[in-house]
Amino acid sequence: MQEIFNRRSIRKFTSDAVEPEKIDRLLRAAMQAPSAANQQPWEFIVIQDKENLKKLSEVSPYAKPVAGSAVTIALLGNEKEFKVPKGWEEDMGAASQNILLEAVYLGLGAVWLGVATSDEVTDHVRSFFNLPDHIKPYGLIAVGYPDGQKNEFTDRYKEERVHYEKWA
Repeated sequence: MQEIFNRRSIRKFTSDAVEPEKIDRLLRAAMQAPSAANQQPWEFIVIQDKENLKKLSEVSPYAKPVAGSAVTIALLGNEKEFKVPKGWEEDMGAASQNILLEAVYLGLGAVWLGVATSDEVTDHVRSFFNLPDHIKPYGLIAVGYPDGQKNEFTDRYKEERVHYEKWA
């Protein structure tokens, strides 16, 4: 559980490659996420080519960390798998969190970059990957070995935000 407390958004990475077995672990962690009606709508594109990472980093002003990552994972929802159509984004959020926590466990750094929150960015990502209409862009997770930043505990607990039985 320490990974939950230590996880931070890491945006700067060393030039070291992430080992294939660690990438596999990240994807396996993603696919263990809970899913509405067990629909498992996820699809993933793994990007490692430096030129592709550089180009992908330009799809959004917030995607800059992608350029310096060793690997970026694009998270996509497959409409053909939707049993609970309004639940796909929650499923993808759970898959994203699993990737982020597994990255900490593996000694990696990662940052979650939203895509589905912007129609413009969604369109850029759709075009970049030449996605079919039934595949919905959700997010990008840039991953690599941290360069200077650390996954370390920062207490974010705020007692005043906890309510019991009703709004107090």
